Amino acid sequence: MTEQHLMDPERQPSLAGVKRAAKKIAAILPETPLLPLEFEGKTIWCKAECLQPIGAFKIRGGWHRLTDLSGEQRPRGVVAFSSGNHAQGVAWAARRLGIPATIVMPEDAPRAKLDNTRALGAEVVTYDRMGGAREQLAADLAAKTGAVVVPSFDDPWIVEGQGSCGLEIRDQMRVWTGSEPDQIVACCGGGGLASGSALANPDARIFVVEPEGWDDMKRSLAGGTIVPVENNPPATECDALQTLRVSPITFDILKARDAEGLSVSQDEVHHAIRVAFERLHLVVEPGGAVALAAVLAGKLPLTDGTAVTLSGGNVDNHLYAKIIAGG
Repeated sequence: MTEQHLMDPERQPSLAGVKRAAKKIAAILPETPLLPLEFEGKTIWCKAECLQPIGAFKIRGGWHRLTDLSGEQRPRGVVAFSSGNHAQGVAWAARRLGIPATIVMPEDAPRAKLDNTRALGAEVVTYDRMGGAREQLAADLAAKTGAVVVPSFDDPWIVEGQGSCGLEIRDQMRVWTGSEPDQIVACCGGGGLASGSALANPDARIFVVEPEGWDDMKRSLAGGTIVPVENNPPATECDALQTLRVSPITFDILKARDAEGLSVSQDEVHHAIRVAFERLHLVVEPGGAVALAAVLAGKLPLTDGTAVTLSGGNVDNHLYAKIIAGG
């Protein structure tokens, strides 16, 4: 696959693109740990993306996308939309590269994510999560300056960048177990991490996990066609996974791999957060704990080649303290 093809915005994400993204990311960031966790006689392997500089895997896609902006595009800046982790990933990359960044964020995003995004130098524009159209708002803002819109998952660069996490998992599993992962359990909002990891691990079984009531990828995979979140979805602490509708770019990859969708309750998520704290000594946010929650709740068969993503750790202090205390 040629370099020219890998720069085509109309392309589909590919393993070649994932490998290219991984090289770029390895040049600026160390690998995050892959930690063993004993559970029911099996060793599962937990990828600690919560230890990234911005506290989430989204730094990968942000860096891959922004480093491929042209010399003409960079001064005009970028516009992204996100509940917080993609926001910080884009803002981190933009600051490092000297690119202006505007981020469209829901007004009810966790305070820590809003504050961290601003601290990274991005301009934040808020909107009503349930009533506003973030994609249109982002497009309107970009049109004023000629900025490039950087979606949170509906973009080949983003999927490939997130796939670098799956490539690290594959290589680390080879070192620690002598084999590649035979199944990957991934937290899922729009599906960028899951679909990118599927590209990086073509022989692994893929499970995607969402919070109850926000399981549109699960229902889409089960029905074979994209469906949105149902009307009046429940409140959820998994703010990072509140995607109202997934995109063809991620759905098609996961559908082709016969990925299976799972959903977890708030109590199951809380239990996973406490296990990560007590046994792995990690701070994991609710949206970053859903994959581990599915494993601990016995919602999939386990193997010694099971890898689980702990995708983020950006959680407000008071909520985290309440969860850890058992509240």
